[in-house]
Amino acid sequence: MTAVLFDFSGTLFRIESTESWLRAVLAEASLALPEPELTAAARALEAAGALPGGPHPRRVPDELAEVWRSRDRSAELHRAAYTGLSRQVELPDPALHDALYDRHRTPAAWAPYPDAAEVLAALRERGIAIGVVSNIGWDLRPVFREHGLDAYVDTYVLSYEHGVQKPHPRLFETACAALGSAPQDTLMVGDEPRADGGAAALGCGVYFVDHLPVSERPDGLRPVLELVG
Repeated sequence: MTAVLFDFSGTLFRIESTESWLRAVLAEASLALPEPELTAAARALEAAGALPGGPHPRRVPDELAEVWRSRDRSAELHRAAYTGLSRQVELPDPALHDALYDRHRTPAAWAPYPDAAEVLAALRERGIAIGVVSNIGWDLRPVFREHGLDAYVDTYVLSYEHGVQKPHPRLFETACAALGSAPQDTLMVGDEPRADGGAAALGCGVYFVDHLPVSERPDGLRPVLELVG
């Protein structure tokens, strides 16, 4: 292998818990909820799938179905999809729905998996090119910079910047071209078989990790070092 492509959410980084997300936004707005109400609101937001990078919605309302399917194709669609899901849950101030969306785009809302820096550094030492290919509606580069991982990444291919989303082959083709690596010499690492598995159609190798909380997946990325040889 001459290059490795990584997904972002659930692969290299994990979003904070829904409760932490809500608490941070309430604190920023100088609002307080009684603990039982806060816990109930967090559970409702989680069931609605309102936290990007968190659990998928249990049910997508009919009026959001099309936006949800194409949410990663533009920044506008991404915001509309997730704030639409959030608004299913009553909060003490309607402005909190946009504030929640804005919070999830901050570096503070994300934590790298324990072995992410180790694996990226080892690949860099071996001369392996590294790309990030993500279905997303905003610029994740500041998250990598804040957590000290940007120096390892040679290219970012983000769905909203290209108007298509994985498993569309254009994203993987673009990443391979940017890294100067043929697909058959490239490994795609992700957590969603349907989206990330699209790289296999080009001839890339594919390796899947479990989308688990950071504390529950200390070494899920280390097998990548064996796979690249």
